[in-house]
Amino acid sequence: MCMADRFDVVIAGAGPAGAQCARDLAARDHDVLVLETESEDEFPRQSNKSTAGTFPSMMASFNVPDEVVMNFTDNVVLESPNDHFVRDQPGAVLEFADFKRWLVSEGRERGAEYRFDSRVSKPVMEDGEIAGVRYDGDEEVFADIVVDATGPAAPLAKALDVSDLERKRQAIGVEYEFEGVEVDHPDYADLRDAMMLRLDHDLAPGGYSWIFHTGGDTAKVGLCYIQNDSHDSYAREGMGIDDYLEYWLDRDPRFDDAERLEGKMHRGSAHIQPPSELSTDGFMAIGDTVPTIDPLWGEGIHKGMKSARAAAVTADAVLTSSNRDSSAEHMDVYDQLWHSEVAPKASTRLMMTELLYLAPNDRYDQLMADLRHADGDTLSRINQGDRLAARKLMHVGDLPILAKFARKRLSN
Repeated sequence: MCMADRFDVVIAGAGPAGAQCARDLAARDHDVLVLETESEDEFPRQSNKSTAGTFPSMMASFNVPDEVVMNFTDNVVLESPNDHFVRDQPGAVLEFADFKRWLVSEGRERGAEYRFDSRVSKPVMEDGEIAGVRYDGDEEVFADIVVDATGPAAPLAKALDVSDLERKRQAIGVEYEFEGVEVDHPDYADLRDAMMLRLDHDLAPGGYSWIFHTGGDTAKVGLCYIQNDSHDSYAREGMGIDDYLEYWLDRDPRFDDAERLEGKMHRGSAHIQPPSELSTDGFMAIGDTVPTIDPLWGEGIHKGMKSARAAAVTADAVLTSSNRDSSAEHMDVYDQLWHSEVAPKASTRLMMTELLYLAPNDRYDQLMADLRHADGDTLSRINQGDRLAARKLMHVGDLPILAKFARKRLSN
């Protein structure tokens, strides 16, 4: 085996999590290899699947340049079937493909190696522990630490029993970019320089739809839902994700003159569930390979990047120690960082998500009114997973929803 086939860290996947992990580790002078399935000429065609809405905290934490931003936004808007709520919240809608290519370029400038057209298939095992990965059929590469950043496919995490992604907890989504969208329609909230999320089971049963303004009369428009009991309760027989998007486009006057932009369609999936494991001997799973996406609002970029940084911190600690011990005991630092920094109170936020999607449409209208009367501190605490703050928005009429939620929990 030649020296070029051995690295400090091998990362499978060049999405935001994988590329950010490589960027951080290369900055610390570690030998890093990233294996990416897609060809470099078309990257990221197949994996360009994010709505790419994010906030200043992510932009500042990871030094993201303005050049990859499609539009800076001023507000977040929540819509229900008959009402809406507006909150002042600066944000940014990224050009996701440019963002991913920028991360790759940043990693390379710091010394990370990238091999495109390199599909990772399974781990290479030695003495019962991962020692590298196999890719492109029979090619092998070895490393002290291996990171799976392949998303829900998770070939390495599944082989090592780190991943337990469940289909009934899978969220699927579709999005198109449009021009000719009437973002300031008089019958709706003003969506100029805004990111809007709509709670409406008629359009997205057991999920939500969105309009993210990208400047002028253009916007990202899509919807998603979780394939669970809540979706089944509200879904129409025979309708899939594309049918629901067409149904919305046909009925919302904001899209009367809208036209799809050629080649600007994105599909994606993620799992909304707490992770069972995150690491083992010489191995970590990051980004959407484990359920890292925020369950309440679906924000995934920042959490994926934070999981990448937590993995890089863990790998750096191992690689700079005197004995380079990558046993599960030392890799557990990543698990601790994930639960404290990446997704604190993940179980509580998941509970809030399940309750939210169990609510009927008329309860969403009431929620908009409740949000207008809640103070900013209450909203911030709810977004942080504070159960006491969430109770301030509960009503006596919510008892049937709580009972249904309890029955679901007991049956699982």
